[in-house]
Amino acid sequence: MKYIPRIKKFYSEFVVKEMMKKFGYKNIFECPRLVKIVVNCAAGEIARDNKLMDNLMRDLSIITGQKPVIRRAKKAVSNFKIRRGMPVGLKVTLRGNRMYEFFDRLVNVAIPRIRDFRGLSPDSFDGRGNYTFGVSEQLIFPEIEFDKVQNIFGMDITFVTTAKTDEEAKELLTLLGVPFRKESKTLTEVK
Repeated sequence: MKYIPRIKKFYSEFVVKEMMKKFGYKNIFECPRLVKIVVNCAAGEIARDNKLMDNLMRDLSIITGQKPVIRRAKKAVSNFKIRRGMPVGLKVTLRGNRMYEFFDRLVNVAIPRIRDFRGLSPDSFDGRGNYTFGVSEQLIFPEIEFDKVQNIFGMDITFVTTAKTDEEAKELLTLLGVPFRKESKTLTEVK
């Protein structure tokens, strides 16, 4: 029997039905779905030191379960001491079962470990149904051992969906379990 990730099963059994009810889709294939998750990590000063870059690569591959691709500078920027072709960051694109497993660990284990977490901003959609947010340190992931960490780095995580509007994408991600910040009313709205 083929292995199906928990979130993928939850999506097909529950989320699709809820989305079809709310938006009135006639076919299950109209329902938006998660296509890929892209994890970007800017190296900054780390890029000049090969040993630190290897540690960064190791940590990112442990977190995502996939080897990252080195992103290189497209053009030289003298103010930042960057030459064309220099490594400036790392990128991982997750699809399929690996994407669902990462999503599950991120939403249910890593995000709740963020200090003073009050929810993700609902304003970070790009207008085409994709959502991006930043994580300030890799230590929120339980796979990372504190003793082996030499430098703390942040990362940008993008959820790419097939949703046509931000409203559909937000509903999809909310049903999948992404903890969005509740809109608080100001004093003038309450009166």
